[in-house]
Parts: sequence; C-alpha cells; structure tokens
Amino acid sequence: MSRRPEDALGLLASWDGQAQRTARVGVLLPWANQAVETELPCLGLARTVFHYTRLVPASRTTAVDASFLHGLREAAGNAVESLAHLPLDSRILACTSAGFTGGPPLPTGVVTAFDALTNALQALDASRVVLAAPYPIEVTASEAAALTARGIEVVAHASLGLADGYPGVTADDIRTLIRQFPADALRTADAVVLSCTGWHTLSALPDIQQAVGMPVISSNLAMALFAARLAIGAPL
Repeated sequence: MSRRPEDALGLLASWDGQAQRTARVGVLLPWANQAVETELPCLGLARTVFHYTRLVPASRTTAVDASFLHGLREAAGNAVESLAHLPLDSRILACTSAGFTGGPPLPTGVVTAFDALTNALQALDASRVVLAAPYPIEVTASEAAALTARGIEVVAHASLGLADGYPGVTADDIRTLIRQFPADALRTADAVVLSCTGWHTLSALPDIQQAVGMPVISSNLAMALFAARLAIGAPL
C-alpha cells in the first residue's frame, strides 16, 4: 500500500504559520466564476493578499469548450496589464482546464490552477490519485493524461459530464461522484483530486476526506497552497 501524504489543509496551515512576509497574488478569474472569491477567503491565509481581475473570452460564452478555454488564455494579456501597478509576487490563471487543454501562450510568469494543483500534489508526495471533476467526460480524460505526463498516476477518474453551471453543483453531488470510484482505486491512491475552480468544494472536503481515509485537494485549495508557499519563500 502506498504511503498516505500529509493532509492538504494541515499543510496549508503549517505554511501560513511559517510565513515571514506577505505574498500578493494576482488572480486572473474566468468571468463567470463564483467559487474562487468565495473559497479563498474561507481558507484563512493570514499572510496572503489576492488581487482579482476578470477574464472575458472573445466568445462571450461560459461553457467549457475550446473557444472558451482558449479565449481565457487570449484574454490573459489584458488582465495582466490591469494588474501592472500592483506589487505582485505571482499571477495565476484561476482555471484548471485552461492549463491542460492547449491554446495561445500565456504572458510570461503567469501560471495556471493546473500548475498549482500539480505543485501541491508533489508537495504532498501524492504520486497516485483519483480524479473527480464536473467537466465533460473528454475534458476529464484529458486532465488524467496531463497529470500522467507530469508524473502523477491517475488510477481512476469520474466526472459529472457538465459543460456549464458549475456553481450549481452541490456538496451532495460531489459526494455522490466520489462514491463512483472503485474500492481498489481508493485503496491504492494517495489523494483525491477535486479539479475545477468553478465548483464549491470546501464544504464537502472534510466529509469526503473522512470517508475515503486519505487527503483530498481541490483546485482552489491548491491555489491557496501555491500562495502560501510564496509567503514562506519556498521554491515552486
């Protein structure tokens, strides 16, 4: 059996407690995202300031498809410019799927929520995961392949099959999705990944962690860990 990594919330609290400086992070937020600005403050980081700006795709749509995701990346340049006068330590595109589905290059120095997620899994020493997401099935499969390419084995993945409407996903919906995973996959995994910054996961996270007996990390929690790591000056 693989070794269980440290609890993600515990690691966040530890890093925040070690911080000797305030980290400032520019958050490039998809224009319909409601969850990031709700959940990041709830994680209680004392030494991090998040500055938000909105990304408006040229398609003026919200459904997760190539035009939307590539449009977010194309809009990143103007978003970065809107933050130009702030003393930022980093800039993060707060969309997980925009980090693994290709598209236009991002401005220099901009990372994505997918980068934050993979960094967090590495910090937790979680090399085998089960992956849950609200995305269309093919997008979730693409993420599984992208995680594998970064050295993180996905032993099982499941999705709600939704292209839009992520703020409406309930905690019960997430718990039901997790119950789809085979018992043998949960036995061999190091962590459960709740991918996507657009669904509200924090209220469900402790219950799921208790039920599966292993750490659970969401995209928004991963972005908080990314910021906390900046505040302690650890390499990313």
